[in-house]
Amino acid sequence: MNSPRLSHAMDIPLLLSSLLQGAARHHRRSEIVSVIQGETVRHTYAECELRARRLAQALLNLGIQHGERVATLAWNDHRHYEMYFGIPGMGAICHTINPRLFVEQITYIVNDAQDVALFYSSDFQEIVEKIRPQCPSIRHWICLDSESGAATSASAYEQLLAGHDGDMAWPGIDERSDAFLCYTSGTTGQPKGVLYTHRATVIHAYAVSLPDAQNVSAQSVLMPVVPMFHANAWEAPFAATLTGAKLVLPGSRLDGASLHRLIDQEGVTMSIGVPTVWFNVLSYMQQNNVRVPTLKRLLLGGSPTPLSMIEAYHALGIQVTQGWGMTETAAMTTTSQPLAQHRDVPLAEQHRTIYQSAGRAVSGADMRTVDEQGQEIPWGSSQPGELQVRAPWIIKRYFNAPADATTPDGWLPTGDVALIDSDGYMRLTDRSKDVIKSGGEWISSVDLENLAIAIPGVYLAACIAGQHERWGERPILVIEPREPGQLTEAEVLKALDGQIAKWWMPDAVIFIDKMPLTATGKLSKLELRKRFGTHLLNRA
Repeated sequence: MNSPRLSHAMDIPLLLSSLLQGAARHHRRSEIVSVIQGETVRHTYAECELRARRLAQALLNLGIQHGERVATLAWNDHRHYEMYFGIPGMGAICHTINPRLFVEQITYIVNDAQDVALFYSSDFQEIVEKIRPQCPSIRHWICLDSESGAATSASAYEQLLAGHDGDMAWPGIDERSDAFLCYTSGTTGQPKGVLYTHRATVIHAYAVSLPDAQNVSAQSVLMPVVPMFHANAWEAPFAATLTGAKLVLPGSRLDGASLHRLIDQEGVTMSIGVPTVWFNVLSYMQQNNVRVPTLKRLLLGGSPTPLSMIEAYHALGIQVTQGWGMTETAAMTTTSQPLAQHRDVPLAEQHRTIYQSAGRAVSGADMRTVDEQGQEIPWGSSQPGELQVRAPWIIKRYFNAPADATTPDGWLPTGDVALIDSDGYMRLTDRSKDVIKSGGEWISSVDLENLAIAIPGVYLAACIAGQHERWGERPILVIEPREPGQLTEAEVLKALDGQIAKWWMPDAVIFIDKMPLTATGKLSKLELRKRFGTHLLNRA
């Protein structure tokens, strides 16, 4: 008996090269704007598609094979964008490296990935010189800058492209081929490799472009402030390419003045990034009494956004939503967008509930929480549990790992502790390693941080578990004030009084000059625990 036909639809593989071809054909005049060493550089999608094909030719000419890893140490600019497509487009894997990691970690991941080539900005020449003797798998070191003063053994990117005309068809490869390799930030051990396939990345681009996610269209001007070496810039370059949106890539200068100038100059309508960057932009606008009339939406993630910041941007006519994700989930998996039943809910209440939550699952994703026995907790329960997620773009196994990272029924444990309300909105209460367990009861460090950051004079706040002789752990609040000496411990505790249960009140408030941040711009609680974890014992 003959097998039935499985489909009457065209079987067209979901490839990144197809996304770029579509942008070059249908949005050929839309711009990709880069800032490189202070200079604004403009290309169209058609020009970048040709340059990406020239890069693919060059890689093939260098002998790069299908499935080999080609690394990048680069900022957000058109060259990194071309590598996003040129490397996986010819069948290799683009391995984006976070230059903010320790040199020892960078060396580890290059050797773990067995990278065969590395493209780097001259800004990272010092890193390259340190890792080069320790990375024998790399055969080609290619500097992106023509006038960099780099070592003579480094080839210039433009020189490499100049030897090829781009007259080639993108090769047909399996859509389940690996396209990208990103490593976790390694806050609890060595970084782990995460592979994304062509298929997963294209599906994710469709999901995040929808109105309830990044809401990207051909009329958008999208600026990803989140680095392209951080979980593929939360899919923004692919969403822009899919829809033909103008893409603005800000390079290395992410201070408030530089970003404000670029937003105003290019008419940016939407941007994404971590809250710490947008604190600086907000402060710059408030101090200089300036606005950005074109900017309508910010999507923030990486750490909770304080209510005060959401309301301050709203007063400037800018909607702030939050998203949640991990390297393992290709970043964005939830966004805090309202549902139909929220139409009549006052905006101030939406800010406190919907917009300050970590959001609900974007189309194609799902999430649940489970208790310590692995049993699913119903939505709407007041019992927090471990957050687990699944989607077509979420990994099943880490690179070079011997076993799957997922549960037997196909969910990825995230290491986050969360609550999910009856409408599916998720609120993180902690990372499992950050939760404070005092006398057998849980205290949410995230809730304490959100309240502390709203206190006038507080710039950044982190809550950690301090070892305690009687209770096991007690909360310690660490604060970076806006001005040194501006606040006292008594003033902070008074501001918290009445907003939390008495037994949640921090046992100490510590002021520091500079908050330590991780390589991805998050508060480094690991460093804070090292410095202050025994503070209560020492004080006693």
